[in-house]
Amino acid sequence: MNLKQCYNTEQFRRLAKQRLPGPIFHYIDGAADDEVTYRRNTAAYEDCDLVPNVLAGVETVDMSTTVMGMKLALPLFLSPTALQRLFHHDGERAVARAAEKFGTLFGISSLATISIEEIGAAIPTPKMFQLYYHKDKGLTYSMIERCKEAQFDALALTVDTIVGGNRERDLVTGFTSPPKLTLKSLASFAAHPSWTLNYLFRDRFELSNLKDYVDAGTNISVSVSEYFSTMLDQSMDWNAAADVAKRWGKPFCLKGIMSVEDARRAADIGAAAIMISNHGGRQLDGSRAPFDQLAEIVDAVGDKIDVICDGGIQRGTHVLKALSLGAKACAGGRWYLYALAGAGQGGVEKALANMQAEIERDMKLMGARSVAELGRNNLRFR
Repeated sequence: MNLKQCYNTEQFRRLAKQRLPGPIFHYIDGAADDEVTYRRNTAAYEDCDLVPNVLAGVETVDMSTTVMGMKLALPLFLSPTALQRLFHHDGERAVARAAEKFGTLFGISSLATISIEEIGAAIPTPKMFQLYYHKDKGLTYSMIERCKEAQFDALALTVDTIVGGNRERDLVTGFTSPPKLTLKSLASFAAHPSWTLNYLFRDRFELSNLKDYVDAGTNISVSVSEYFSTMLDQSMDWNAAADVAKRWGKPFCLKGIMSVEDARRAADIGAAAIMISNHGGRQLDGSRAPFDQLAEIVDAVGDKIDVICDGGIQRGTHVLKALSLGAKACAGGRWYLYALAGAGQGGVEKALANMQAEIERDMKLMGARSVAELGRNNLRFR
Protein backbone atom coordinates (compact mmCIF):
# COMPACT_ATOMS: atom_id res chain seq x y z
CA MET A 1 0.00 0.00 0.00
CA ASN A 2 1.17 3.56 -0.75
CA LEU A 3 -0.08 7.10 -0.11
CA LYS A 4 -1.89 7.39 -3.46
CA GLN A 5 -4.05 4.43 -2.45
CA CYS A 6 -5.22 6.07 0.80
CA TYR A 7 -8.73 7.45 0.44
CA ASN A 8 -10.00 6.89 3.98
CA THR A 9 -8.90 6.43 7.57
CA GLU A 10 -8.78 2.65 7.40
CA GLN A 11 -6.39 2.75 4.45
CA PHE A 12 -4.14 5.23 6.29
CA ARG A 13 -4.29 2.86 9.26
CA ARG A 14 -3.02 0.00 7.10
CA LEU A 15 -0.22 2.18 5.74
CA ALA A 16 0.81 3.13 9.29
CA LYS A 17 0.81 -0.52 10.35
CA GLN A 18 3.05 -1.31 7.39
CA ARG A 19 5.54 1.46 8.25
CA LEU A 20 5.74 1.31 12.06
CA PRO A 21 7.25 -1.21 14.49
CA GLY A 22 4.52 -3.09 16.34
CA PRO A 23 4.79 -1.33 19.73
CA ILE A 24 4.58 2.11 18.09
CA PHE A 25 1.63 1.22 15.86
CA HIS A 26 -0.33 -0.33 18.71
CA TYR A 27 0.27 2.74 20.87
CA ILE A 28 -1.65 4.81 18.28
CA ASP A 29 -4.17 2.11 17.51
CA GLY A 30 -4.94 0.84 21.00
CA ALA A 31 -7.24 1.96 23.77
CA ALA A 32 -8.27 0.98 27.31
CA ASP A 33 -9.43 -2.39 28.63
CA ASP A 34 -11.65 -4.16 26.05
CA GLU A 35 -11.61 -1.11 23.73
CA VAL A 36 -15.42 -0.96 23.77
CA THR A 37 -15.53 2.84 23.98
CA TYR A 38 -12.89 3.16 21.25
CA ARG A 39 -15.13 1.24 18.83
CA ARG A 40 -18.29 2.96 20.04
CA ASN A 41 -16.86 6.42 19.34
CA THR A 42 -17.16 5.79 15.60
CA ALA A 43 -20.11 3.37 15.69
CA ALA A 44 -22.26 6.04 17.37
CA TYR A 45 -22.39 8.00 14.10
CA GLU A 46 -23.88 4.99 12.30
CA ASP A 47 -27.00 5.13 14.49
CA CYS A 48 -27.84 8.53 13.00
CA ASP A 49 -29.05 9.13 9.43
CA LEU A 50 -28.70 12.26 7.33
CA VAL A 51 -31.83 13.66 5.65
CA PRO A 52 -30.78 15.79 2.66
CA ASN A 53 -32.54 18.68 1.00
CA VAL A 54 -32.20 19.31 -2.74
CA LEU A 55 -32.50 22.15 -5.29
CA ALA A 56 -30.58 24.40 -2.91
CA GLY A 57 -28.17 26.08 -5.33
CA VAL A 58 -24.95 24.67 -3.92
CA GLU A 59 -22.41 25.55 -6.60
CA THR A 60 -20.26 27.02 -3.84
CA VAL A 61 -20.35 26.12 -0.16
CA ASP A 62 -18.74 27.76 2.86
CA MET A 63 -17.09 25.20 5.12
CA SER A 64 -15.63 27.75 7.54
CA THR A 65 -16.43 28.03 11.22
CA THR A 66 -15.30 30.13 14.17
CA VAL A 67 -14.07 28.46 17.36
CA MET A 68 -12.88 30.44 20.38
CA GLY A 69 -12.74 33.51 18.16
CA MET A 70 -10.51 31.76 15.60
CA LYS A 71 -11.74 31.58 11.99
CA LEU A 72 -11.09 28.11 10.55
CA ALA A 73 -11.41 27.19 6.89
CA LEU A 74 -12.58 23.71 7.89
CA PRO A 75 -14.95 22.63 10.70
CA LEU A 76 -12.45 19.88 11.57
CA PHE A 77 -9.11 20.27 13.30
CA LEU A 78 -6.17 18.20 14.48
CA SER A 79 -6.37 17.42 18.19
CA PRO A 80 -3.15 17.73 20.19
CA THR A 81 -1.50 14.35 20.65
CA ALA A 82 1.68 13.22 22.37
CA LEU A 83 4.96 11.75 21.12
CA GLN A 84 4.55 12.58 17.42
CA ARG A 85 8.22 12.17 16.46
CA LEU A 86 7.87 8.50 17.40
CA PHE A 87 5.41 8.13 14.52
CA HIS A 88 7.42 10.11 11.95
CA HIS A 89 10.72 11.92 12.35
CA ASP A 90 9.12 15.31 11.47
CA GLY A 91 6.39 14.84 14.10
CA GLU A 92 4.61 18.02 15.16
CA ARG A 93 6.45 20.03 12.49
CA ALA A 94 4.71 18.06 9.75
CA VAL A 95 1.30 18.29 11.40
CA ALA A 96 1.62 22.04 11.98
CA ARG A 97 2.64 22.76 8.40
CA ALA A 98 -0.23 20.66 7.04
CA ALA A 99 -2.76 22.42 9.27
CA GLU A 100 -1.38 25.80 8.18
CA LYS A 101 -1.78 24.85 4.51
CA PHE A 102 -5.45 23.96 5.04
CA GLY A 103 -6.25 26.92 7.28
CA THR A 104 -7.34 24.93 10.29
CA LEU A 105 -6.41 24.62 13.95
CA PHE A 106 -3.89 22.15 15.33
CA GLY A 107 -2.55 21.57 18.80
CA ILE A 108 0.57 20.31 20.50
CA SER A 109 0.64 18.37 23.74
CA SER A 110 2.57 18.92 26.95
CA LEU A 111 4.13 15.60 25.89
CA ALA A 112 5.10 17.02 22.48
CA THR A 113 8.44 16.20 20.90
CA ILE A 114 8.89 19.71 19.47
CA SER A 115 9.14 22.78 21.68
CA ILE A 116 6.48 25.40 22.26
CA GLU A 117 8.95 28.04 21.06
CA GLU A 118 9.74 26.34 17.75
CA ILE A 119 6.07 25.88 16.86
CA GLY A 120 5.24 29.43 17.94
CA ALA A 121 7.98 30.90 15.75
CA ALA A 122 7.28 28.73 12.72
CA ILE A 123 3.49 28.70 12.46
CA PRO A 124 1.44 31.92 12.43
CA THR A 125 -1.96 30.24 11.97
CA PRO A 126 -4.23 29.21 14.87
CA LYS A 127 -2.61 26.88 17.39
CA MET A 128 -3.63 25.32 20.67
CA PHE A 129 -1.60 23.93 23.55
CA GLN A 130 -2.85 20.91 25.52
CA LEU A 131 -1.87 21.33 29.16
CA TYR A 132 -1.42 18.41 31.52
CA TYR A 133 -1.67 19.59 35.13
CA HIS A 134 1.51 18.30 36.79
CA LYS A 135 2.30 17.87 40.46
CA ASP A 136 5.26 20.15 39.81
CA LYS A 137 3.51 23.52 39.60
CA GLY A 138 6.71 25.17 38.41
CA LEU A 139 6.46 22.97 35.31
CA THR A 140 2.73 23.57 34.84
CA TYR A 141 2.97 27.32 35.19
CA SER A 142 6.11 27.57 33.05
CA MET A 143 4.32 25.91 30.12
CA ILE A 144 1.47 28.43 30.42
CA GLU A 145 3.91 31.34 30.35
CA ARG A 146 5.89 29.87 27.47
CA CYS A 147 2.69 29.52 25.44
CA LYS A 148 1.79 33.15 26.13
CA GLU A 149 5.23 34.30 24.98
CA ALA A 150 5.03 32.09 21.87
CA GLN A 151 1.65 33.59 20.93
CA PHE A 152 -0.42 30.43 21.11
CA ASP A 153 -4.09 31.24 20.55
CA ALA A 154 -5.81 28.83 22.94
CA LEU A 155 -5.00 26.55 25.84
CA ALA A 156 -6.84 23.28 26.49
CA LEU A 157 -6.60 21.78 29.96
CA THR A 158 -7.00 18.01 29.77
CA VAL A 159 -9.26 16.87 32.60
CA ASP A 160 -9.79 13.14 31.90
CA THR A 161 -6.31 11.82 32.75
CA ILE A 162 -6.38 11.97 36.53
CA VAL A 163 -4.79 8.52 36.28
CA GLY A 164 -3.58 6.62 33.24
CA GLY A 165 -6.04 4.30 31.50
CA ASN A 166 -5.47 0.56 31.38
CA ARG A 167 -3.97 0.36 27.91
CA GLU A 168 -3.44 -3.36 27.67
CA ARG A 169 -1.94 -3.34 24.19
CA ASP A 170 0.94 -1.25 25.56
CA LEU A 171 1.40 -3.80 28.35
CA VAL A 172 1.54 -6.61 25.80
CA THR A 173 3.96 -4.85 23.42
CA GLY A 174 6.06 -3.22 26.16
CA PHE A 175 5.60 0.26 24.66
CA THR A 176 7.42 3.06 26.49
CA SER A 177 8.65 6.57 25.82
CA PRO A 178 11.40 6.54 24.77
CA PRO A 179 11.14 3.04 23.26
CA LYS A 180 13.14 0.25 24.90
CA LEU A 181 14.85 -2.39 22.82
CA THR A 182 13.94 -5.72 24.35
CA LEU A 183 14.03 -9.29 23.11
CA LYS A 184 10.29 -8.92 22.57
CA SER A 185 10.46 -5.74 20.48
CA LEU A 186 13.81 -6.22 18.72
CA ALA A 187 12.41 -8.24 15.81
CA SER A 188 9.75 -5.62 15.11
CA PHE A 189 12.27 -2.75 15.13
CA ALA A 190 14.63 -4.76 12.90
CA ALA A 191 11.80 -5.47 10.45
CA HIS A 192 11.20 -1.71 10.03
CA PRO A 193 14.72 -0.41 9.25
CA SER A 194 13.58 2.93 7.81
CA TRP A 195 11.77 3.86 11.02
CA THR A 196 14.61 2.57 13.19
CA LEU A 197 17.34 4.45 11.30
CA ASN A 198 15.33 7.68 11.44
CA TYR A 199 14.82 7.24 15.17
CA LEU A 200 18.47 6.49 15.87
CA PHE A 201 20.19 9.04 13.62
CA ARG A 202 17.95 12.09 13.38
CA ASP A 203 17.34 14.63 16.17
CA ARG A 204 17.48 12.95 19.56
CA PHE A 205 14.03 12.02 20.81
CA GLU A 206 12.85 14.13 23.74
CA LEU A 207 9.76 15.52 25.41
CA SER A 208 10.79 19.05 24.59
CA ASN A 209 8.50 20.90 26.99
CA LEU A 210 9.16 18.63 29.99
CA LYS A 211 12.83 17.68 29.74
CA ASP A 212 14.12 20.51 31.94
CA TYR A 213 11.85 19.42 34.79
CA VAL A 214 11.52 15.63 34.54
CA ASP A 215 13.63 12.82 33.09
CA ALA A 216 10.64 10.51 32.61
CA GLY A 217 9.77 10.10 28.96
CA THR A 218 13.04 11.61 27.69
CA ASN A 219 15.92 9.99 29.58
CA ILE A 220 13.94 7.39 31.56
CA SER A 221 11.61 5.06 29.70
CA VAL A 222 8.04 5.00 31.00
CA SER A 223 4.66 4.01 29.66
CA VAL A 224 2.24 6.86 29.04
CA SER A 225 -0.16 5.43 31.63
CA GLU A 226 2.64 5.29 34.19
CA TYR A 227 3.57 8.89 33.40
CA PHE A 228 -0.01 10.09 33.91
CA SER A 229 -0.43 8.12 37.14
CA THR A 230 2.81 9.31 38.72
CA MET A 231 3.47 12.81 37.32
CA LEU A 232 0.02 14.39 37.09
CA ASP A 233 -1.72 16.01 40.06
CA GLN A 234 -4.66 13.88 41.17
CA SER A 235 -5.88 16.68 43.43
CA MET A 236 -6.76 18.83 40.38
CA ASP A 237 -10.27 20.24 40.85
CA TRP A 238 -12.48 23.07 39.59
CA ASN A 239 -10.53 25.64 41.58
CA ALA A 240 -7.34 24.48 39.89
CA ALA A 241 -8.98 24.71 36.47
CA ALA A 242 -10.21 28.24 37.23
CA ASP A 243 -6.69 29.20 38.32
CA VAL A 244 -5.24 27.91 35.04
CA ALA A 245 -7.85 29.89 33.09
CA LYS A 246 -6.95 33.05 35.02
CA ARG A 247 -3.20 32.57 34.57
CA TRP A 248 -3.70 31.98 30.85
CA GLY A 249 -6.01 34.95 30.26
CA LYS A 250 -6.81 34.02 26.65
CA PRO A 251 -9.35 31.59 25.10
CA PHE A 252 -9.46 28.59 27.44
CA CYS A 253 -10.88 25.14 26.76
CA LEU A 254 -11.52 22.06 28.91
CA LYS A 255 -10.74 18.83 27.04
CA GLY A 256 -12.44 15.68 28.32
CA ILE A 257 -15.88 16.98 29.36
CA MET A 258 -18.60 14.34 29.05
CA SER A 259 -21.47 15.38 31.34
CA VAL A 260 -23.96 18.24 31.28
CA GLU A 261 -23.08 19.10 34.87
CA ASP A 262 -19.40 19.51 34.03
CA ALA A 263 -20.22 21.46 30.87
CA ARG A 264 -22.19 23.97 32.96
CA ARG A 265 -19.33 24.31 35.44
CA ALA A 266 -16.92 24.89 32.57
CA ALA A 267 -19.07 27.80 31.45
CA ASP A 268 -19.20 29.10 35.02
CA ILE A 269 -15.40 29.33 35.29
CA GLY A 270 -15.18 31.25 32.04
CA ALA A 271 -14.14 28.57 29.55
CA ALA A 272 -14.55 29.69 25.95
CA ALA A 273 -15.00 26.10 24.78
CA ILE A 274 -15.21 22.48 25.80
CA MET A 275 -14.08 19.42 23.93
CA ILE A 276 -16.53 16.58 24.48
CA SER A 277 -14.04 13.73 24.57
CA ASN A 278 -13.23 10.42 26.22
CA HIS A 279 -9.57 10.58 25.14
CA GLY A 280 -10.20 8.34 22.16
CA GLY A 281 -11.41 5.52 24.41
CA ARG A 282 -7.97 5.39 26.04
CA GLN A 283 -9.06 6.22 29.60
CA LEU A 284 -12.43 4.97 30.94
CA ASP A 285 -13.62 2.01 28.89
CA GLY A 286 -17.38 1.64 28.89
CA SER A 287 -17.95 5.41 28.83
CA ARG A 288 -20.29 7.10 26.37
CA ALA A 289 -19.28 8.21 22.91
CA PRO A 290 -18.87 11.98 22.50
CA PHE A 291 -21.43 12.05 19.68
CA ASP A 292 -24.01 10.39 21.95
CA GLN A 293 -23.53 13.14 24.56
CA LEU A 294 -23.40 16.01 22.11
CA ALA A 295 -27.08 17.03 21.88
CA GLU A 296 -27.75 17.29 25.60
CA ILE A 297 -24.55 19.25 26.22
CA VAL A 298 -25.26 21.65 23.33
CA ASP A 299 -28.78 22.17 24.70
CA ALA A 300 -27.35 23.00 28.13
CA VAL A 301 -24.45 25.32 27.26
CA GLY A 302 -24.27 25.79 23.49
CA ASP A 303 -25.47 29.39 23.80
CA LYS A 304 -22.66 30.18 26.26
CA ILE A 305 -19.54 28.36 25.03
CA ASP A 306 -18.27 26.65 21.88
CA VAL A 307 -18.83 22.90 21.93
CA ILE A 308 -16.31 20.72 20.06
CA CYS A 309 -16.96 17.04 19.36
CA ASP A 310 -13.69 15.12 19.69
CA GLY A 311 -13.30 11.43 18.91
CA GLY A 312 -14.36 8.73 16.47
CA ILE A 313 -14.31 11.00 13.41
CA GLN A 314 -13.43 9.04 10.28
CA ARG A 315 -15.63 10.57 7.57
CA GLY A 316 -16.90 13.92 6.39
CA THR A 317 -20.44 12.72 7.12
CA HIS A 318 -19.47 12.25 10.77
CA VAL A 319 -18.48 15.92 10.87
CA LEU A 320 -21.78 16.99 9.29
CA LYS A 321 -23.78 14.96 11.81
CA ALA A 322 -21.98 16.58 14.74
CA LEU A 323 -22.38 20.06 13.26
CA SER A 324 -26.06 19.38 12.71
CA LEU A 325 -26.45 18.65 16.43
CA GLY A 326 -24.84 21.97 17.30
CA ALA A 327 -21.09 21.37 17.55
CA LYS A 328 -19.01 24.34 16.40
CA ALA A 329 -16.30 22.01 15.10
CA CYS A 330 -14.99 18.46 15.30
CA ALA A 331 -11.55 17.18 16.19
CA GLY A 332 -9.65 13.94 16.47
CA GLY A 333 -6.24 12.34 16.64
CA ARG A 334 -5.99 8.90 15.07
CA TRP A 335 -7.38 9.98 11.68
CA TYR A 336 -4.31 12.15 11.05
CA LEU A 337 -1.76 10.20 13.15
CA TYR A 338 -2.13 7.16 10.90
CA ALA A 339 -1.43 9.48 7.95
CA LEU A 340 1.55 11.07 9.70
CA ALA A 341 3.00 7.66 10.48
CA GLY A 342 2.46 6.47 6.94
CA ALA A 343 3.85 9.40 5.00
CA GLY A 344 4.80 12.40 7.14
CA GLN A 345 3.57 15.85 6.15
CA GLY A 346 2.39 14.57 2.78
CA GLY A 347 0.27 11.99 4.54
CA VAL A 348 -1.36 14.53 6.84
CA GLU A 349 -2.05 16.81 3.86
CA LYS A 350 -3.65 13.90 1.98
CA ALA A 351 -5.81 13.06 5.00
CA LEU A 352 -6.89 16.70 5.28
CA ALA A 353 -7.55 16.91 1.53
CA ASN A 354 -9.68 13.76 1.71
CA MET A 355 -11.71 15.16 4.61
CA GLN A 356 -12.02 18.58 2.96
CA ALA A 357 -13.34 16.98 -0.24
CA GLU A 358 -15.77 14.79 1.69
CA ILE A 359 -17.14 17.68 3.75
CA GLU A 360 -17.59 19.87 0.66
CA ARG A 361 -19.20 17.12 -1.41
CA ASP A 362 -21.46 15.98 1.43
CA MET A 363 -22.59 19.54 2.21
CA LYS A 364 -23.62 19.88 -1.44
CA LEU A 365 -25.44 16.56 -1.29
CA MET A 366 -27.17 17.74 1.90
CA GLY A 367 -28.26 20.99 0.26
CA ALA A 368 -26.28 23.07 2.79
CA ARG A 369 -24.49 26.14 1.46
CA SER A 370 -22.84 26.87 4.80
CA VAL A 371 -22.20 25.23 8.14
CA ALA A 372 -24.92 27.46 9.61
CA GLU A 373 -27.54 25.79 7.40
CA LEU A 374 -26.98 22.40 9.03
CA GLY A 375 -29.46 21.62 11.79
CA ARG A 376 -31.29 18.87 13.61
CA ASN A 377 -33.96 18.79 10.94
CA ASN A 378 -31.24 17.12 8.82
CA LEU A 379 -31.02 14.12 11.18
CA ARG A 380 -33.00 11.07 12.23
CA PHE A 381 -31.86 8.60 14.88
CA ARG A 382 -32.47 4.89 14.52
